[in-house]
Amino acid sequence: MRTPIIGGNWKMNTNRALGVELARAVVKLAGAQGGVQTVVFPPLPYLLAVGEAVRGSAVQVGAQDVYHAEKGAFTGEVSPGMLVDCGCTWVLAGHSERRHVIHEGDDMVNLKLRAALHAGLGVILCVGESLHQRDVGETNHINEKQTRLGLREVRPEEMARLVIAYEPIWAIGTGKTATADDAQDAHWHIRAVVRDMFGSEAAGAVRIQYGGSVTGANAQSLMAMPDVDGALVGGASLKPDEFGAIVAAAAARV
Repeated sequence: MRTPIIGGNWKMNTNRALGVELARAVVKLAGAQGGVQTVVFPPLPYLLAVGEAVRGSAVQVGAQDVYHAEKGAFTGEVSPGMLVDCGCTWVLAGHSERRHVIHEGDDMVNLKLRAALHAGLGVILCVGESLHQRDVGETNHINEKQTRLGLREVRPEEMARLVIAYEPIWAIGTGKTATADDAQDAHWHIRAVVRDMFGSEAAGAVRIQYGGSVTGANAQSLMAMPDVDGALVGGASLKPDEFGAIVAAAAARV
């Protein structure tokens, strides 16, 4: 049985006081749920404060982004080693907003992912199609391309620290959500890509999250799918009760 993983991506929201308050609320909610791995991804300036707020609990802290170099003249960037030094254990790579707003390509996503893994971080690789790509039937093609390029040159032994998040772009922040069957189909195909790249054992072990307007109301049906191993949550992660309901839905699957 794969351990469900729920990630709360706060994006560019909260301030230090609100972030600490939210983190403490997540600790209380997640602490009541066994068998679920919970990670919060606050804005970079609040990593230390949020890390202190969750210290001693099962809740982990991740970063929303990272740069692929360890040091150098890269103004404004943050290295994997710096994140580790701040107590991070996870980082996101290839989130749709980094791809489509910041215009990061698959090559950059892969560089960041491999650098983070090399530093000992866990990585959530985000993949997903646009509404147009979905409408023309390219969902599985896009997911396969982004998965293969994102995992290029990853060593088999590193796969234990890697999670894949399927986040259809058309469902992020729109209130639209893929049906549970849609999510299952996409996750099944992504797992098949991992099987082709790394073998059956790695494919069976890798966790694949769903991300895209996940709420307490739809989490249970999503988590009931055999290949949906958790959720990467955006807006609902800023609402403790809503986020707690999603964690509870994941716990019910265990």
